[in-house]
Amino acid sequence: MDGPEGAALRLTVVVGEYDTWHHRPLYSEIVHRAHAAGLAGASVFRGIEGFGASSVIHTSRLLSLGEDLPVAVVLVDTEERVRAFLPELDELAPAGLVTLERCEVLRPGRRAGGAPNGPGEERR
Repeated sequence: MDGPEGAALRLTVVVGEYDTWHHRPLYSEIVHRAHAAGLAGASVFRGIEGFGASSVIHTSRLLSLGEDLPVAVVLVDTEERVRAFLPELDELAPAGLVTLERCEVLRPGRRAGGAPNGPGEERR
């Protein structure tokens, strides 16, 4: 697998699902720019309920209010690469929440200390 292992930085951008950039969903534009920038990965998660600065609760439970649900775009890579991507994000000027968090990337089949699982050891 390509991408970082160990210390990393997670960038999360929360926007409305109907926010756009030049007639394209904003979350899609962020993902495509992250891909073009060579970041290790990006995922988009659609919320089922939430509210933001407007204090209007958006939910998928009621048809009349099930519009413009929150969408979180999560990108993870080395701190250097994520910070180098921030000017791309600034150009898009998302009105939603943007957070940066330090995290640790683990590879499947490895323990937190980085050693591979030994024979007969279960994956956790």
